[in-house]
Amino acid sequence: MFPMGALLAASLVTAVVGIVVVLILLNHPPLPVPGIYALVALILASSAVAVYCYGWFSVTVGGPFPELCASRNDTGAGLAAIEQQYWPLRNACVYSDGSTVEYVSTSVTVFVCLPAGAALVSAGTSVHLRKRAGKLPK
Repeated sequence: MFPMGALLAASLVTAVVGIVVVLILLNHPPLPVPGIYALVALILASSAVAVYCYGWFSVTVGGPFPELCASRNDTGAGLAAIEQQYWPLRNACVYSDGSTVEYVSTSVTVFVCLPAGAALVSAGTSVHLRKRAGKLPK
């Protein structure tokens, strides 16, 4: 639990520092384009990590959506158990007749996967532009 809390704190601080750097850069000469892409990748990746850590803590303390489990399903079977997984952050309602209803938090998945994917694209673009800038004649 402590490592995940430390990761959450570090990712929040990194995201805030990245945003502050962007605000400072608005008043000063800009970084080279690859540096801007790298900074955007850092902000997006740390934001995705922070949201995932929030979801992890939410699952640890009872799930992000335990209220979605009805006490009885359509056939009248009672709720037997709630199973939770950390990735993807999901909640499964298991009923006494063996049926299972799964809920995957779309908002957490979107706020984790989209920024993480955008961070990968931005980091790749930064690396590509740095390599390309190194090959240009001066």
